Amino acid sequence: QVTLVESGGGLVQAGDSLRLSCAASGGTFSRFVMGWFRQAPGKEREFVAAVTSSGYSTLNSDSVKGRFTISRYNAESTVTLQMNGLKPEDTAVYYCAATTSYSRSSATYDYWGQGTQVTVSS
Repeated sequence: QVTLVESGGGLVQAGDSLRLSCAASGGTFSRFVMGWFRQAPGKEREFVAAVTSSGYSTLNSDSVKGRFTISRYNAESTVTLQMNGLKPEDTAVYYCAATTSYSRSSATYDYWGQGTQVTVSS
């Protein structure tokens, strides 16, 4: 059983940056593809970014491409999401997730964190 705990959310202004972190425990972190998803009020959960188990390849959604960067640190069992140029439409609860498949689909992710709130004011 893998436990994921997110941190780093908060209230910021448009144009600011935030760095989310996700700490994993209870499994072999380096086996898993790690992803970030987000869910805004009244909307479905949305893929944000994913990184392969080695960290060499990443996927990003079009909505965050060029602004958000996913990274992982296998020695520390941690994955981060650096968010620059934040916009009000980035407001959501952000979730860290783990899977053995390299995928944008939330259905393929087996383990989820509790989420961290990001609010961007205009």
